[in-house]
Amino acid sequence: QVQLAESGGGSVPAGGSLRLSCVASGYTYTTYCWGWFRQAPGKEREWVAGIYADDRTYYSDSVKGRFTISGDNAKSTVYLQMNSLIPEDSALYYCATIYCGGGPPSPAAYWGQGTQVTVSS
Repeated sequence: QVQLAESGGGSVPAGGSLRLSCVASGYTYTTYCWGWFRQAPGKEREWVAGIYADDRTYYSDSVKGRFTISGDNAKSTVYLQMNSLIPEDSALYYCATIYCGGGPPSPAAYWGQGTQVTVSS
């Protein structure tokens, strides 16, 4: 059984930083590709970033240059470093497995429970 557990969310003022972590268990970490998604109240879920088997990364235009996705195979963990946060980044952030075809992340089978990020103005 694949399990994903996010952590690292919190409340920060605009301009602040947070690093989200997602620890994966129950399978071989390198079997999958990884993505971060977010959903704000009243809005549809949107993809934020993806990382693929050869460490290629992909970012939505809204976070490009501010967020960085990375992975640590030894720790079976994927990270999302978020800098220069703005109130519009406030949302519930999820990590998930994604299809490994590249391009904008497309969610596959497994999701974490989410971690809340709140950015105040």
